Amino acid sequence: MLELLPSGAAHVVAIRVSGRVDAHDLQRAIDAIESTKKAYPRISLYVEIDDIRWMTFTAFLRDLGYGLTQIGDMGRYYRAATVSDKHWIRHLVRLENHVFRSMEMRTFRIRDKQAAMEWASQPPPDHDGREGAMA
Repeated sequence: MLELLPSGAAHVVAIRVSGRVDAHDLQRAIDAIESTKKAYPRISLYVEIDDIRWMTFTAFLRDLGYGLTQIGDMGRYYRAATVSDKHWIRHLVRLENHVFRSMEMRTFRIRDKQAAMEWASQPPPDHDGREGAMA
């Protein structure tokens, strides 16, 4: 299941993932990301990973395909906060942070959800490097 959450900042797409994720769930997240990218030059992500059990094969393929389309668009992403107590998630985010250097990524424990949302919600700098500009 994938649930869109209120973020409190219009440039942030906030998602909670738990249980079984199917292609329909994933498409809702993709649509939210694309809609936010139309409105803002740089966006941030907040992802809570609760007790994810598995992703359907169709969802996996859609996720992989969408991810590949975003490689040339990575400059549009400012921050990604991942909230989870799962160790494998923390290691995966650490690896992704080295691969996708144009975007800041951090993991937070479940008890630190609020700090994660506050960090993700900080406005990206404008083109002159000043923080707080949003289009």
